[in-house]
Amino acid sequence: MQKGYAVTGVLVVAAVATVVLCTGFGPAGTPFFGMNGSDTASLILFDVRLPRVIAAMLVGAGLAAAGVVMQGLFRNSMADPYLLGTSSGGALGAALAIVCLGGALHGLFAFIGCLGASFLVYGIAQNKGRVQVEQLLLTGIAVSMFFAAVLSAVMYSSGQNLHQILFWLLGGFWNISWSDVELGLVIVPAALALLFFSRELNIFSMGEEDAIHLGVNTEKLKLVLLGISSLVTGIAVAIAGCIGFVGLITPHVVRLVVGPDHRVLLPAAMLAGGILLALSDTVARTIGNEMPVGIVTAFLGAPFFIWLLKRRYAA
Repeated sequence: MQKGYAVTGVLVVAAVATVVLCTGFGPAGTPFFGMNGSDTASLILFDVRLPRVIAAMLVGAGLAAAGVVMQGLFRNSMADPYLLGTSSGGALGAALAIVCLGGALHGLFAFIGCLGASFLVYGIAQNKGRVQVEQLLLTGIAVSMFFAAVLSAVMYSSGQNLHQILFWLLGGFWNISWSDVELGLVIVPAALALLFFSRELNIFSMGEEDAIHLGVNTEKLKLVLLGISSLVTGIAVAIAGCIGFVGLITPHVVRLVVGPDHRVLLPAAMLAGGILLALSDTVARTIGNEMPVGIVTAFLGAPFFIWLLKRRYAA
C-alpha cells in the first residue's frame, strides 16, 4: 500500500506537469517562442489548448477507471470499457445523428447509444434476477457485433456523410470547448463513486462464490458498477468518440506497478490514463498534424495487446 500511495503521489505531480507541458506545445508555437501577439496567445492557450488538454485528461481518466472496473468484474486483464457493446452503441448513435440530423446532437446520441447498449446487454443476460459474468460477456460480444453490422449498413448508405462518420469513429479532440470540459467533469464524481466499492471489488476479484460467502451482494454490486462504468464511458464517447486501448492497457500497466488492490489501483490508473491520453493528443496535434488521437493510442496499444496475448498463452 505504501508503494501504491507513493506512485499515486508521483502521478499527481506528473498530471500537473502534463497539463502545463501539453498546453504549452502546439502547431502555433509555444509561449515566448514563436507565438505572436498577447491576445492571440491568450486565445490559443486558454480557449483552445487548455480545454482540450483538460478534456483529454478527464476522458483518459474515465476510460481507465471503467477499464479497471471491467477487468475486476470479469477477472480478465483483457477486458475494456467497450466490452458490453458501449462503443458500438455509441458509434451507431453518432452515425444516425450525422446521417439524419446533419451531425447535430451527435454527442447526445452517442451517449444514449452507449447507455442503451449497456442496459440492453444487462437485460438480455439477466436470468431469474441473476446475471452470470460469463453470460454477460458473451451477450456483450453478440450485441456489439449486431450493432457493428447495423453501423456498417448505415455507413454503406451514408453517401457523403461517410467521411464525417469515419473521422468520428477514430476519436479526437478537435472541437473541444469549455462546455465539453463541464460535461467531462461529471466523470470525476462518478469515478470517485467507483472508489467507494473498491473493497467489494477486491473481494469479487477472488471469485463470485467467495464474495457471496463473505457477505457481498454480488448482483447489486454488478449492477451498480456496470451502471456507473457505462455512464463514464458514455460521457467519454460523447466528448471524444471511440478511443481504443486507453481503458485496456492503462489498468494493466498500473497494476504491474501498484498491485491489484483497487483502493490504490483505481485512482492511480485514472491519473495514468489522463496523462497517457493528454500526451497522445499532443503528439497527434503537433507531430501528427491533427491526426485522430485514436490512431496514436492504437499505435501504442496494439503492440502491447499482442505482447499481453503472447504472455498469457505462454503462462
